[in-house]
Amino acid sequence: MRGGMTRLRMPRRGFRALAAAVALVTGAVLLAGCTNQPEAKLPTQTSTPVVSPTSATPTADELAVQRFYTQRLVWKDCSGGFQCATAQAPIDWAHPAQGAPIHLALIRKPATSGHALGSLFVNPGGPGESGVDFVRQAVGDASPTLQANYDIVGWDPRGVGASSAVKCYDDAGLDQWLYGIVPGVRGSTQWLDASKQITTSLGAACLKNTGPLLGHIDTPSTAHDLDMLRGAVGDAKLNYLGFSYGTLIGAIYADMFPSHVGRMALDGVVDPASTYDDVTQLQAVGFEDNLKAYAQWCVTSDRTCPFHGSADAAMNAIGALLQQVDRHPIKNSDGRLLGSATLQTAIILPLYNQSNWPSLDVLFKDVDKGSARVAFLLADQYNERDSNGRYASNVMVAFAATNCLDYEFDDDLAHMQAQAAALAKAAPVMGPFFSYGGIACAGWPFGTVRVPAPVRAAGSAPILVLGTTNDPATPYSQSVALAKELENGHLVTWRGNGHTAYGRSNTCVLNTVDDYFVKGTVPARDPEC
Repeated sequence: MRGGMTRLRMPRRGFRALAAAVALVTGAVLLAGCTNQPEAKLPTQTSTPVVSPTSATPTADELAVQRFYTQRLVWKDCSGGFQCATAQAPIDWAHPAQGAPIHLALIRKPATSGHALGSLFVNPGGPGESGVDFVRQAVGDASPTLQANYDIVGWDPRGVGASSAVKCYDDAGLDQWLYGIVPGVRGSTQWLDASKQITTSLGAACLKNTGPLLGHIDTPSTAHDLDMLRGAVGDAKLNYLGFSYGTLIGAIYADMFPSHVGRMALDGVVDPASTYDDVTQLQAVGFEDNLKAYAQWCVTSDRTCPFHGSADAAMNAIGALLQQVDRHPIKNSDGRLLGSATLQTAIILPLYNQSNWPSLDVLFKDVDKGSARVAFLLADQYNERDSNGRYASNVMVAFAATNCLDYEFDDDLAHMQAQAAALAKAAPVMGPFFSYGGIACAGWPFGTVRVPAPVRAAGSAPILVLGTTNDPATPYSQSVALAKELENGHLVTWRGNGHTAYGRSNTCVLNTVDDYFVKGTVPARDPEC
């Protein structure tokens, strides 16, 4: 991260909390169980689409929409009890008859009861996270209730993973973009000019290697894809569980297609009305508050805590470490240099989930000794880079490219300096490293598509809006705001730390969401779990 917002994604590879970061930095090895029993294959199936009506004399665009909505998805066994399919979508929903179609990768796990209430689409966030990988790796962690009653479906949104995807750099280029040290002092003319050139070069590489799709991976286009997929799987209404950035997809979908909303739960909200500056400010404060919570836990109850004294003293020490590597980067064994941006990424990852806080103990001790090893292990996990320097996905470039279409960026120097001062005041440790995000899309090949605005989803079915009171990535205030914006929004609060609530909080949240999806039960008031 070179400034501005951080990725909005599930804090784990499943619906349950996993201590992956702890295992990574302490060298623990997790072994998967093996079986010699032959794997049963699921039969190939074809979805019967829900036909979308057209006018008596349809235009070419209306006929194209009809073809996409009525395409038949062929589901083939893809191991592990999963079925996979590929759908087609127009590259541009405003002109669906023009251009070659793109493809969208899907995966589903049929309901274990054999009698599904329908499909339950899920999205883990990002933008840029793979819904296909998420379902394959995490569906077993979903509650037995959801698994029994729904065919759980994931898809890679346009621009992501196995779908028609954004491509920019090779692995070496990604290393330089993500981990390179920007010359100069943050906010100086030298630093700003270099940062703008880095983003301009990224945009040019993405356009060269992606083509026109790069201008159509905005969230409203993804929401339209989702409605098409709803029709293609044969559901009259959309059932949807969205996490983190996936809540933005869901909220925009509900506003675009309110009559198509079935049962929808949005967990860890990105408020569609929030500007880029709003999100940046909220995240800086959110991560600062979670870091404070870690510091308090560390100095009062953690035997391996690297700090002594008060939580404020621990925060000051962490701030000093960030400033130190900003001035004097630490060389890693592979030659990469640990600067403040990479250290910030390493700090942020364990803050997504309270069970991973012990990783921070190991991190801070290691950096204090002048080592970059643990910081790069954590940052690499966040960026989905393996120990051989290979990237498992295109998540980071898809994240950048989608945000450049979804938000307006103000790179006026006076504006950015004022925001930097506000961030430093609101979040003294983390805030400075979220500053100058106005240059995040400098020189980008395409302009903004989505204008942030409140959504109402007038006439929709009830929508659950989940919020965690000390969520670092999508602070609780955004869940409160969205529940008020929606005509039929219902807030479900979890009083806890970390990102998102369902599957990692308590039985109150679990039962509230499961009863809603299976029985249609809408809480009369916020259960305040």
